[in-house]
Amino acid sequence: MPSYGFLSTHPPTRCGLATFNSALAAQLTADGARGGIVRVTDHGDDQRPGPGVVHTWSAHTPAGWRDAAAVLNTFDVAIVQHEYGIYPGNDGEDVLPLLRRLTVPSIVVLHTVLRQPSARQKSLLEQIVATAGAVVTMTDTARDRLLVGYAVSPGKVTVIPHGAAEHVGVRVDRRARPHLLTWGLLGPGKGIEWSLQALARLQDLEPTPTYTVAGRTHPKVIEHQGETYRSGLHRLGAQLGIAHAVDYQDVYHDLEALGRLIRSADVVVLPYDSREQVTSGVLIEAVAAGVPVVATAFPHAVELLTGGPGLVVPHQNPAALAAAIRRILIEPGLTARLAGRVRPLAAHLRWPAVAARYGTLAERLTEARPAVVGAASA
Repeated sequence: MPSYGFLSTHPPTRCGLATFNSALAAQLTADGARGGIVRVTDHGDDQRPGPGVVHTWSAHTPAGWRDAAAVLNTFDVAIVQHEYGIYPGNDGEDVLPLLRRLTVPSIVVLHTVLRQPSARQKSLLEQIVATAGAVVTMTDTARDRLLVGYAVSPGKVTVIPHGAAEHVGVRVDRRARPHLLTWGLLGPGKGIEWSLQALARLQDLEPTPTYTVAGRTHPKVIEHQGETYRSGLHRLGAQLGIAHAVDYQDVYHDLEALGRLIRSADVVVLPYDSREQVTSGVLIEAVAAGVPVVATAFPHAVELLTGGPGLVVPHQNPAALAAAIRRILIEPGLTARLAGRVRPLAAHLRWPAVAARYGTLAERLTEARPAVVGAASA
């Protein structure tokens, strides 16, 4: 059983990577495997180490990658979460010398694969893949984009889906009115304005739907724009006459509360503006929980929902969004058909199954390592 060093943002930082890393680390060490988190922090983060954190790499520490690498080298395998924006240096380039300094096998998890990267971003990602022992993408779309758009070795790349918590057994809060839900950190590009306009088009339904928008504003948005986006949503809702039907929950829900909220929804709405997003943890959580999804045509939604447990609509099109939501709420048998398409997917999306695949990959790397060392010294 290998030991695992994890490099990532991590709670109390609140972002998708931190949540993902926390869940993966907890699952991989649940059977007693040794593990430790090297936490990456930025300006304004709570610097106090939480449980499991063995080292903190602060963005304002010069050449902090050296100490971070030294700590990761005390484990058998390093699992590194990658986004361009979380590591120091231009496009987060300081992660590259860290990877080169590792003496243990590394698995780099790519949360973003850009279709049109800058020359620097393309070169950096190609070097990261070349240096890593293995690279994980969470969708076939991301893998295909990586192999077509970047000079990388196909043998390095493995597809392992984003994990999801087990929400099916969670107590369900029944509601008298249809309940629409979007959750996650807020900011421009989230597309909530399109959902509000869609909700205004559904006011002829009886009973009329309610809409919950759960999540705090993204810390980086707060830093640069304050609460301008959220305030604009409140104004838009008032202008459309649907403010009374929208519940803004400006909180970061824990797992139990989030599970209850998801299971209370009749439709999860993902109206994102992004045409690049190849991984969405929110989408995976909704699908695994068995809740129908209406999403714009970002890559992960197209891959997972087409012919599957949801409906895909064009970007920035509130009429199409409203029509899809209306279908799910009133079309006889549609919700049951969508739910039936979840069952073949759900089991391999749960965190135990996902973590087991990371464990298999880690064991393969550690078992191959002595042969590689022997070959190099021969």
